[in-house]
Amino acid sequence: MAVKKFKPVTPGQRHKVIGVFRNEVAVKNSDGTASVKKVSKITPEKTLTVGKKSTGGRNSSGQLSVRYRGGGHKRKLRLIDFKRNKDGVPAVVKSIEYDPNRSARIALLYYKDGEKAYIVAPNGLEVGQTVLSGADVAPEVGNTLPLANIPVGTLIHCIELRPGQGACMARSAGTFAQLTSREGDYAIIKLPSGETRKVLLTCRATVGVVGNSEHSLEQSGKAGRSRWLGRRPHNRGVVMNPHDHPMGGGEGRQSGGHPRSRTGLYAKGLKTRAPKKHSSKYIIERRKK
Repeated sequence: MAVKKFKPVTPGQRHKVIGVFRNEVAVKNSDGTASVKKVSKITPEKTLTVGKKSTGGRNSSGQLSVRYRGGGHKRKLRLIDFKRNKDGVPAVVKSIEYDPNRSARIALLYYKDGEKAYIVAPNGLEVGQTVLSGADVAPEVGNTLPLANIPVGTLIHCIELRPGQGACMARSAGTFAQLTSREGDYAIIKLPSGETRKVLLTCRATVGVVGNSEHSLEQSGKAGRSRWLGRRPHNRGVVMNPHDHPMGGGEGRQSGGHPRSRTGLYAKGLKTRAPKKHSSKYIIERRKK
């Protein structure tokens, strides 16, 4: 996947950089002729989608509880299989699709028994490829297996934190973790944040790196694209009045002191993790600051 820059015919295209999502590829047939093969669907699989209601930042009583949200395009929620517990049943990748609810692409799987499922598409996964899950499968791109059966040094994603819980780590575009070693019943994993922690060997992970790594290079180019995503204009605290924000007030362009939230919580440097949190004993090295 590549990124596309635009000739600035309009002001909104001057700084616009978006990812190129190729829907079709040229395939050479056995008789030497070329044809176009569709590798992605425009509409999602209907049996794997549910309606998604937008809150606009309002709570159950209609009061604004989260600022700077509202509008945006209507979305359908794709049901992603993060557990990958159909062991030993081969699945064929039918399409690589766009998902508006995440930065990564998703892949539609057709299992041999007729079931369909969506997974997060890793880098290098091709249409027509077969993927498997289970303890005795090969550690190849797209296959899911327990951490006990993955070779040390392998790049992985979609990692479980507890056995059977489903993938909850390294799921966004371009991210990956690395299995560095094993100690007793635990695997030592270096996460995308730089944190090194222990995870039970019975937890599952998928081999490979999450695709669409160029997502971080994209630029919206105009305010309207943020509105399409449901993001309303965000005004800074230092331009507010004192009763609106702790950093507000002052004569002229006075800075507001230490960066903090509207409720007075420091935004930089304040440790928010509970000091006696149970899972701290599994963290070997904290994330990089």
